[in-house]
Amino acid sequence: MSDQTRAGNANQILWFGDNLMTIRVPASAGEISVIECRMPQGETTPLYVTLSGDEVIHMLEGTMQFFVDGKDFLAHVGQTVMAPRGLPHHFRIESTDAATCLIVTQSGVFEQMVRQMSLPLQADVLPSRVERDASRRFFDTPAQRNIEVVGAPLP
Repeated sequence: MSDQTRAGNANQILWFGDNLMTIRVPASAGEISVIECRMPQGETTPLYVTLSGDEVIHMLEGTMQFFVDGKDFLAHVGQTVMAPRGLPHHFRIESTDAATCLIVTQSGVFEQMVRQMSLPLQADVLPSRVERDASRRFFDTPAQRNIEVVGAPLP
């Protein structure tokens, strides 16, 4: 990816289910990607393992409960969570309003998945709940996305 293309792909805002994802630093082959993610209270993921690289999650707003490699803990503003490749992890948004974090990943696989499974944010159009849910088939084909689901979401 050229510097011009990379800059053109930065700051794109997407609906990933009920989450607003802003591509802050788009990846090029083998490089890191930084995505700002704003998620509503109660948002959760199944227990999963990433196979393509480590995930680093830095909290900007709110509180998230994490489960990483058998350890359960809360992360607050200013804290950073490491979810190494190959270790089971998941999270749930605990804040009463929402939480915002930066998700830093390697290789661009997560960014590519977000781009493929999201709806673009349009100035005057809010996609319906059904459209947003349909756009987020996060774990429908995990092998194709270098994600392996290994358990249920946090209750």
